[in-house]
Amino acid sequence: MKNKEYRYVYKKKRYIIPFLFILFIVAFRLYLPTLAKNYVNKVLADIPGYYGQVDDIDIALVRGAYVINGMYLNKVNAQTQIPFLDFPKSDISIEWKSLFKGEIVSEIIMSNPKINYVLEDQQTEGENPNIDSWTNALTDLVPIEINHFEVHNGKISFQEVSSEPNINLHFDNLELTADNLRNVIEKELTLPSPISATAVSFGQGNMRLNGNMNLIKEIPDMDIEFALENANVSALNDFTTHYANIDFESGDFNLYSEMAIADGYLKGYMKPLIKNSKLIGKDDNFVETLWEGFVGFFKFVLKNQKTDTLATKIPLEGNLNNVEVGAWKTFTNILSNAWIEAFKGVVDDDIDFKDAFNEDKKKK
Repeated sequence: MKNKEYRYVYKKKRYIIPFLFILFIVAFRLYLPTLAKNYVNKVLADIPGYYGQVDDIDIALVRGAYVINGMYLNKVNAQTQIPFLDFPKSDISIEWKSLFKGEIVSEIIMSNPKINYVLEDQQTEGENPNIDSWTNALTDLVPIEINHFEVHNGKISFQEVSSEPNINLHFDNLELTADNLRNVIEKELTLPSPISATAVSFGQGNMRLNGNMNLIKEIPDMDIEFALENANVSALNDFTTHYANIDFESGDFNLYSEMAIADGYLKGYMKPLIKNSKLIGKDDNFVETLWEGFVGFFKFVLKNQKTDTLATKIPLEGNLNNVEVGAWKTFTNILSNAWIEAFKGVVDDDIDFKDAFNEDKKKK
């Protein structure tokens, strides 16, 4: 009789223990999104000088992923309610193709992210941490190293809301891809990580960026080309009116640039071009018309008459902590464009990574 009771109790325990274990796993799985949300909110709350939170987190254990929904970040003493970072959806998952190479790394795909740099918010008094304070915190939200990064339909804007008129320069429809960030593939390359991006700028211009980087360094190395073409220059009127008291009736704004960084030393240039521009508007008052006429005279003298282009090439070189702008060279380039040979509306392709990798220059 006792043996039968013992076997009955034993069988009962044999089923109860697995049942309790399964119940624990299910309960933990149900609580996991809340646990992750609380952790993320704590990380965001601990960033010096900033505050932020997330709305929700979805967990997908099957594909080794979690999705952060409705994350934003702003300065504690911000004058506006415009979020500095507004990330509606960030999908963070294991990059499965790298598992076949023996590496456990992650990939991030962001949908509709916005970065709003509001000048007044960033210049508020009080604690003013550097960029590492929030970039490092966001990186800590990813449990394993990031190797692949995508942005779809992003937006980057610079705003100055207290100026008259308000300034809002922005890039919309941003599509960005960066790969091999942790150097899983092609480890022998000096710049192993390709990056490319396109966007629509202010004035409906077309922006493109291409290049290569090495992010596995305290100061990343890179070789980047940038082009902004065919933006309606009148979209800059809020900016130029506020800072120079001039506005454009029509014209095309273009900007070309190359930048190379090696061991913290930068060499590059920016080449702005304004084509077919017209300054004076019909509704300007006498003082505005007089000033724009004065500016227009120098624009006429300094522009290339054959191509109707006002342009220069601004050289940049130096340690990242003290980059020097070649002011005299910038001025002579204006004269060169006007009177000798017009600058071409293309990336010049005259900056190479090896130009920045110069030991003699870095010692100066």
